[in-house]
Amino acid sequence: MCDQDHFEEDLQKFEALGLVTRKQFSVLLGAGVAMMLPPVANAVTVVESEVTITTPDGTADAYFVHPASGTAPGVLIWPDIFGLRAAKRQMGKRLAESGYSVLVVNPFYRTKKAPTAENGGQTPIQSVIPLAQTLNETTHMTDAKAFIGWLDKQPSVAKNRKMGTQGYCMGGPMAFRTAAAVPDRVGAVASFHGGGLVRDGANSPHLQASKTKAQFLITIAANDDQRAPKDKDVLKETFEAAKLPAEIEVYNAAHGWCPPDSRVYNQELSEKAWSRLLALYGKALA
Repeated sequence: MCDQDHFEEDLQKFEALGLVTRKQFSVLLGAGVAMMLPPVANAVTVVESEVTITTPDGTADAYFVHPASGTAPGVLIWPDIFGLRAAKRQMGKRLAESGYSVLVVNPFYRTKKAPTAENGGQTPIQSVIPLAQTLNETTHMTDAKAFIGWLDKQPSVAKNRKMGTQGYCMGGPMAFRTAAAVPDRVGAVASFHGGGLVRDGANSPHLQASKTKAQFLITIAANDDQRAPKDKDVLKETFEAAKLPAEIEVYNAAHGWCPPDSRVYNQELSEKAWSRLLALYGKALA
């Protein structure tokens, strides 16, 4: 899980620098979220559904959206600490309109069905930290296998093309471990302001991911980089040593800048990250 103890302090610093505004903090939820995301050029027609998936620990609730015809590469999306909600469904749908079969999961299904954060990205961080503390390396790996396995059984998912996975905040390590859990199936991994990618010990997400066959996109928030300035170098050296393609960049934005309901949403840099994601999937999942 990312370091949330400094969230309010960082928020004030970025507002003072003019990188975020109070207007951005009050992004509308629900239907308003759809208005925040730019439309997809040449969007394909998609089919949406709420699904349940059996895992070794129970039944997970999730959102599945895919092109209405044909098959497409599967993508597993791990949400941030605020969980499965309207903003994440919109992000998943947008990716599906770009030509992917997308599963957005509720990682906290063992404790609570979605929505798990009452006000989405506007929810006080302290109220959802206990949910994040119920997850660990073991749950990451078992869930990854179950979710990728479920995707592989769907008629809309291309069996002859690799899958992608992407994570936000605490979802970054989950995406890394998904590639480690199913190395022969996952060909692309993206982490957006992921927290805890580099840890001590052999089970650190970055070390597990370095043993995979995937290509990586790692976008780092400026305040996360300030707090752990060596992480980007460790990531670069690790993936270079493993001879795995990895695009690693620090974005001049606050932790959490990608989801449109975030208190620090930055549309310009969110769109930049989104374009890099599509470039990654275009190469790795072709």
